Amino acid sequence: MTTNKHVPVQRKAAIKKKRVAKKKQQPGLATKWKVLLAGIALILLSPFYYGYVLQVFSSTWRWVKDIGQDPNYRNYDGYNIQIPSKKYSIHGIDVSYYQGKINWEKVKEMKEDEVKVGFAFIKATEGVTRVDPYFQRNWREAPKAGIVCGAYHYFKPSKSGKWQARFFLQNVKPEKGDLPMVVDIEELNGVPASAMRKELMAFIKHIEDKTLVKPIIYTNLSFYKDYLKGYADEYPLWIAHYYKAELKVDKETNWKFWQHSDKATIDGINHVVDMNVFNGDSIEFRQMLIK
Repeated sequence: MTTNKHVPVQRKAAIKKKRVAKKKQQPGLATKWKVLLAGIALILLSPFYYGYVLQVFSSTWRWVKDIGQDPNYRNYDGYNIQIPSKKYSIHGIDVSYYQGKINWEKVKEMKEDEVKVGFAFIKATEGVTRVDPYFQRNWREAPKAGIVCGAYHYFKPSKSGKWQARFFLQNVKPEKGDLPMVVDIEELNGVPASAMRKELMAFIKHIEDKTLVKPIIYTNLSFYKDYLKGYADEYPLWIAHYYKAELKVDKETNWKFWQHSDKATIDGINHVVDMNVFNGDSIEFRQMLIK
């Protein structure tokens, strides 16, 4: 009888021991999980892991961006823009004081696939009094680096066209091998369109008479369609029209250059730059140059 009374007590003691043992095992399991989680955290924080993830993400994103795009208009990571490169083989930029001091050697050395800077239009003057502070340096250094150059004048329709042309020629001496001089017309300046065209043609005629070369007219597509189309069609055009796979103008339009972006990044230049293409091959480009 005495032995039977002690059996339940012993069982209770055994059960209690098992519970205590289980409790003692729990911290060990938790430790394993902590070690496992710490290992995962170390992997996630590893620069090698992030480098791999970023590489995969970058490649995937580039692939996604390219889906369905015109094959003639693709992304160029170095230039940080899309460039219509398949139909055009000659690329260039245009600059002013806005780009600051330029390392033209680095500009010339930059190349991605077959896209490189082969020409540059450089701002020289504006109106009848303003000379671009970086013009002389750019005009001197860019040709040294092997870049074909042309100078441009920002036209003010409210000022005399002939006087602006004289001012332009006082500051720019075009030479053999340069691109023709350019007149940049983008605004009416508060005058009627007819008055703008009158002064613009006075400017153009004076430049042509003095250099014996037809100057290039630069303008944006809408300004050309609204105010210039049909009035100066015998002169070569340089048209600004951004972020498009193609410049859609009438076939008879005498355009030679297309400014397709204003956000290109170029080695040697610390600010975004306008990017252009020439409408023609290397033979036609050489024919454009001053003889």
